[in-house]
Amino acid sequence: MSDIEKVKQLREATGAGFKDCNLAVKESGGDLDKAVEILRVKGISKASKKMSRDAKEGVIATSGDENKTSIIELNCETDFVAKNDDFVSFAKELSELNNENNSDIDKLNKSNMSNGETVESNLISLIAKMGEKITIGKVKTLNKSGAKNFNYLHTVVKDNLSKLSVITSLETSSDSDVVKVFGKQLSMHIAASNPLALSSDLINHDIIQKEQDLVTEELKGSGKPEEIAQKISLGKMSKFKEENSLLTQAWVMEPKKKVQDIIKELNIPDLKINDFFRVKIGE
Repeated sequence: MSDIEKVKQLREATGAGFKDCNLAVKESGGDLDKAVEILRVKGISKASKKMSRDAKEGVIATSGDENKTSIIELNCETDFVAKNDDFVSFAKELSELNNENNSDIDKLNKSNMSNGETVESNLISLIAKMGEKITIGKVKTLNKSGAKNFNYLHTVVKDNLSKLSVITSLETSSDSDVVKVFGKQLSMHIAASNPLALSSDLINHDIIQKEQDLVTEELKGSGKPEEIAQKISLGKMSKFKEENSLLTQAWVMEPKKKVQDIIKELNIPDLKINDFFRVKIGE
């Protein structure tokens, strides 16, 4: 790559001017990573022009074990970059660090990676190399004493990297195969059904209000008497809550039953769903 091409790539990655990028490339001896650092130290590269673009591709990295499991989303602009070896390596190491830092983004950004540089610094260098907007998206760690975590990866890119990931936390004293099978199946169910919360009372109030506003608007022009419209509204909202609450969703593997029915049938008195987390690239 010629120096002029490096200057162009550096400008795209950092948003800095031609003159500053040209000097940084010369000062770094053509090393783009060092050039990015030079600009950062000088306070010139404060924000990337790319940050205004959409980054809806990438990978979900899942790490940890049944006691502590973490998910981190790493976004980029194209699937081509999502499969790039440098991007993949960064995502895998980032995943382990995220698990160590319990999904605390501030701590994660300041953590040192294997090359001795911070996550924040390595991310900037990766943007310069790839020529795309790259951002850290959603993060979550499930780590409750006495609980076991189960996970499901859909559309695996490589190893622990996928396009959709679910972690589910179950609390029970039982260590039977029945629990293990249910934990895996429940994670698959969550991947397919995308519940908003464990139960209806835990659905975010803003989401409920938005749905209620949509239903009210829909019924305004129906011409139905107010009393009838109210009943229809209550019925629609009840159905919305039922279909979006994990416990009352139709069990994917046996739709005539609800998730809570399956739990009862397992006949494990202390079995309880603690929490779950689902992330899909692009959503």
